[in-house]
Amino acid sequence: MPVIFSEEFLQHHTGAYHPESPVRLTAIREHLRQIENNLLWRSPTPIAQRPDLLQWITKVHTPSYVAQVQHIAQNGGGRMDSDTYISPHSYTVALLAVSAWLDGIDQVLASGRPVFALTRPPGHHALPDRTMGFCIFGNAAIAGFYALAQSGIKRVAIVDWDVHHGNGTQSAVWYCPDIAYISTHQAPYYPGTGWQTERGGQDNVRNFPMPAGSGSVEYRQVFQQEIIPFLRHWQADVLIVSAGFDANRNDPLAQMQLQPSDYGTFTEMLLAITPKILFGLEGGYDLPSLSESVLQVIQTCLARISGE
Repeated sequence: MPVIFSEEFLQHHTGAYHPESPVRLTAIREHLRQIENNLLWRSPTPIAQRPDLLQWITKVHTPSYVAQVQHIAQNGGGRMDSDTYISPHSYTVALLAVSAWLDGIDQVLASGRPVFALTRPPGHHALPDRTMGFCIFGNAAIAGFYALAQSGIKRVAIVDWDVHHGNGTQSAVWYCPDIAYISTHQAPYYPGTGWQTERGGQDNVRNFPMPAGSGSVEYRQVFQQEIIPFLRHWQADVLIVSAGFDANRNDPLAQMQLQPSDYGTFTEMLLAITPKILFGLEGGYDLPSLSESVLQVIQTCLARISGE
């Protein structure tokens, strides 16, 4: 299973003690390297240089906001909001993250198989004109609009299992009749959005707020009774998963009770809908459970591929 990664993602610095730090990716990388016969890191594929990249980013963000991020980075960086920092390399790293997600869409459509974009910074809180919650550019939403523009793609679905509601993604696709957004998240909790009454301007949004302490039983019930039936009805040509792993029991930023193996279960359920899935990293801040959760997703996909 292709994993898209670049050492450049480590150059987005967020300051001492910030939970969204480069060590998140190095921990995942080292964990995957320990797997016997793992070839993911031996011949990395360069992420494409895209002359039209800003065209896709401005499907979601205002040009003035993009220019602001670039200006702050080029002038040494600084705090964009209470949670989100820009370092001198953050603008180019954020651009590269978007490119990686778009590469992922290309690879999924070319192969008909899942791909994992192992990127940072995350994106599902980023709003059209401002950063929010560690996020700079809305990777998942941008990838959704990009996918919709590809030949033969009529419908896209974004499944967000991060513990925080992806308010930025929801806002970006709210009026798009051909992109669905589905989210499970702890509620009430940051960012205070994602209630069941929020159904999109085209009835294309489904939110499943869950109380603190929810675990495997509660999540599986939502997937089996709500998410999977909705996806079958939606009939997306490609799925995009905002793969945050901060609903794990040991995560310091939430109060949910999932185990890494649960993410393998969710992956298996989604693969039964379609193998055309792009997984892209969002949150997850307990390094052991984050790393093992990513591995569970990849191993579940590999098992599916080997069984074809």
